[in-house]
Amino acid sequence: MSDDDFMIESDQEGYDFEYEDEGEEESGDVDVENKYYNAKQMKPSDPRGAIDEFLGVVGLEKEKGDWGFKGLKQAIKLEFKLKKHDRAVEHFDELLTYIRSAVTRNYSEKSLNNMLDFISSSNDEDDMPYMERFYDMTLAAFQGTNNERLWLKTNIKLAKLWLDRKEYARLQKNIRLLHKACQRPDGSDDPSKGTYLLEVYAIEIQMYSETGNNKKMKELYNQSLRVRSAVPHPRIMGIIRECGGKMHMNEENWKEAQSDFFEAFRNYDEAGSIQRIQVLKYLVLASMLMKSEINPFESQETKPYKSDPRIQAMTDLVEAYQRNEIHRYESILEIHKAEILSDPFIREHIDEVTRNIRTEALLKLIAPFSRFTLDFIARQLKIQVTEVQEILGFLILDKKIRGKINQQKGTIEIEVNVDAERMKAMKDWSAALGALSYSLFNDGDGFKSDDTGLMGGKYKAPDRGTLSTILGNKLWS
Repeated sequence: MSDDDFMIESDQEGYDFEYEDEGEEESGDVDVENKYYNAKQMKPSDPRGAIDEFLGVVGLEKEKGDWGFKGLKQAIKLEFKLKKHDRAVEHFDELLTYIRSAVTRNYSEKSLNNMLDFISSSNDEDDMPYMERFYDMTLAAFQGTNNERLWLKTNIKLAKLWLDRKEYARLQKNIRLLHKACQRPDGSDDPSKGTYLLEVYAIEIQMYSETGNNKKMKELYNQSLRVRSAVPHPRIMGIIRECGGKMHMNEENWKEAQSDFFEAFRNYDEAGSIQRIQVLKYLVLASMLMKSEINPFESQETKPYKSDPRIQAMTDLVEAYQRNEIHRYESILEIHKAEILSDPFIREHIDEVTRNIRTEALLKLIAPFSRFTLDFIARQLKIQVTEVQEILGFLILDKKIRGKINQQKGTIEIEVNVDAERMKAMKDWSAALGALSYSLFNDGDGFKSDDTGLMGGKYKAPDRGTLSTILGNKLWS
């Protein structure tokens, strides 16, 4: 294993007690190496003493090198953990001087990335000001070395941190800087930075999704789909498509929502992201809302997850929904209520799904009847009378049924289609008789007028063939 390989491997060292692989050759003085490993052994029992030992490693090196860089890394992590923020900032500033020539570019990049991840993992409010200073110092160091790629990556990492912490004012400041960095001098998007631009869009879309700004989110969503010069990580496209699906759901555009959730699932699955499970639940939800008869688990991509215990509740729910088995649907929802409703997005839309299946069950139940009580429907569907009345009112207004609700008696009468057709036939028959009467009197001698006729000559009597057809159909059918 080469020296550089060892340095990359050793960057994975965390805060817990660890051993390096034995038998590896390391450059540097033996005393420096022994002091470093001695400090690592002290970390669990005497972290303060370990800090002094790690800093002692730096002092033993005649020139800046690998061991001093590694010693500073360990000391900074311990100092930050022990709330020695000022000393951590001071030593981090010293660490940044190593990235110019003391260590390889790949190793320094990985090490700083891991250091920022460690600092960002803190949820202590007292750490926040120092956390921001670490990022500012890192960004300044990368600008000083004209390393725009690392500057962009670090700024994107900072933007993700503000998004996770819902620090939207700070996030917008970062986003403005990132957009400017991804543009040409004339203000247009730089195609060579398309991949970074998509990451910025993904963060910004998430922000507007969380703050409920659907208009701005839709604008950015459409812009992101027009970026053609990028080769983004599938996780980034998964985020964009997931937010797009939620946007379409809020607009009740179920078909587009289903399409976006499927694309999000496919991308998350390719990226190996655990978010694929949650998005698969959203896909099932959208399929039910668009009243699709196609089971979302029949596709090649989703079929392997049909029996996944994490998705089993939604699998059972969609099967009951598509078969209009309302009691089974209600039972599944009640048994898995905590699991299904734990997601705020599902909780927001599941009532619409429940209303749909209850509406279909009600229509099927009342089909043979022309008169029934609200209480009867409520008992059959196992829901409240008020909800039965609400569903029936919606169906009447939507002209899916023709009937009248008697709230005092708690009954409803449905107008039967046969009666409606009979009334229409009577109207047609009456009109035909009127036309026949006019024709007979107008054509008979002694009743003709020298003028243009009744109604100013605007009415034209039907001929005998038309009358025969009308009267034959309406009177003697």
